[in-house]
Amino acid sequence: DIQLVESGGGLVQSGGALTLSCATSGSTYATYCMGWFRQAPGKEREGVAKINRYGNTYYAASVRGRFTISKDNAKNTLNLLMNSLKPEDTATYYCAADLASSGGYCASGLNAAQYDLWGQGTQVTVSS
Repeated sequence: DIQLVESGGGLVQSGGALTLSCATSGSTYATYCMGWFRQAPGKEREGVAKINRYGNTYYAASVRGRFTISKDNAKNTLNLLMNSLKPEDTATYYCAADLASSGGYCASGLNAAQYDLWGQGTQVTVSS
C-alpha cells in the first residue's frame, strides 16, 4: 500500500521557522500532484500549497511568500519550509496525494476533496 508519513511538527515562537517532511514511495512522489493542507480545531481543512509532477507550485494567499513547498528527489520526500510563522498558522498539517491527477498535473485551486491519499498529520503550534 502507498503511505504518506509526515514529520517535523512542533512548537515554535511567532516569527520562527519549521520544515515539515512527508515521506512516501518514489512512484507516488514522482507521479502525482501532491499538496499540504492544515486543519485547526473547529475549522475546516484548508489547502496550503501544492506541487505537480514537474515542480510547478501554487500557494494559498495566507502563506504565499512565507512557505515553500519542494521535493527532495534523493530522499523521496515532500517538504514544506515555513518561515515567519504566526499564531494563526497553528494547526495539524497533512500531506496528500491526488492519485487521479492526470499526467501529474494538479487540478485548479486547493480543494481537499480532490486528494484521496492522506498522511496521519503532524501538529504545528506557534506561540505568540
